[in-house]
Formats: sequence, C-alpha cells, structure tokens
Amino acid sequence: MSVIYLLISISIVVAIVFFVAFVKAVKSGQFDDDYTPSVRMLFDDELRKTKIELTTDEKQL
Repeated sequence: MSVIYLLISISIVVAIVFFVAFVKAVKSGQFDDDYTPSVRMLFDDELRKTKIELTTDEKQL
C-alpha cells in the first residue's frame, strides 16, 4: 500500500513540474504567432476562390 502512496506523490510532483514549465513557456511568449497575421491577407483570396469554385462546380452538377 505504501507503494501506491509513493507513486501518487511522484506523479503529482511530475504533473506540477510540467504545469509550471507550461505556464513559464506561455508567459515568455513561446506560443505567440507573429508570422501568420502578417500573411493572412495574402492567403485570404485563395480561400475565397476555392469556395467560389466549389459552389460553381456544385451548381453545374
């Protein structure tokens, strides 16, 4: 029974360590995306064209 208590305590410590590492990475800006907003307007027309092409193809059928 003492092994279960040991494993539970170790797993809680490991979970806390991963949570602290995740919070630190988020606060440091590691997950911020600086590139996509600057090029989103370039790909917006392509998305609209494919949607228009799909709808016209469906009407022809």
